[in-house]
Amino acid sequence: MVSFKINGQAVQAEPGWTVLETARHHGIHIPTLCYHEAVEASGACRLCVVEVKQGDWSKIVISCMYPVAEGIEILTESERVKNVRRWILEMLLAECPGSKDIRELAAQYGVNSTRFTPHHPDEQCILCGLCVRVCKEVVGVNAISTVGRGVHKKIGSPYMEPSEACVACGSCVTVCPTGAMRARIDAVRGEPKVQLAPQAK
Repeated sequence: MVSFKINGQAVQAEPGWTVLETARHHGIHIPTLCYHEAVEASGACRLCVVEVKQGDWSKIVISCMYPVAEGIEILTESERVKNVRRWILEMLLAECPGSKDIRELAAQYGVNSTRFTPHHPDEQCILCGLCVRVCKEVVGVNAISTVGRGVHKKIGSPYMEPSEACVACGSCVTVCPTGAMRARIDAVRGEPKVQLAPQAK
């Protein structure tokens, strides 16, 4: 077992665990958006930042991908962490101002406005890719992908056409942290295919 501290509390973790996994195991809250236990971590949203201290140095890391180590100390609510988290939430408010979930989350941390300029007032997607990963890694299909590049990047079916690979399972809607997939699922799966029962002879 690996022994270290989170917010002054002594904790133990299995070798190979991340800081976030250990915190959740011990009931210590770290906010996340793009993380889900069913898929590989990607660190896309950066909201799970913590401060790691060892000896006379410290740094800000993303807890979902940072491995545990003997003797380190993790701070989940230090002033450095709170400052970075507020910046991230301000950027998210500008990136997806149409998401009620993001506005409510930001308000919990005292962020009710953003200094950044929103370009798409109805946008809800933060491009975290969680829906893409669950579709591929859990459902086993690739009905959703990241389409385009740079400022034109979007989440949707390949070529933004209804995907025949979609099995309409709703997993992408379930894991979406901002509610964006609720409005996009019909465009991804297209018209439901109704199979008629063969007529009796």
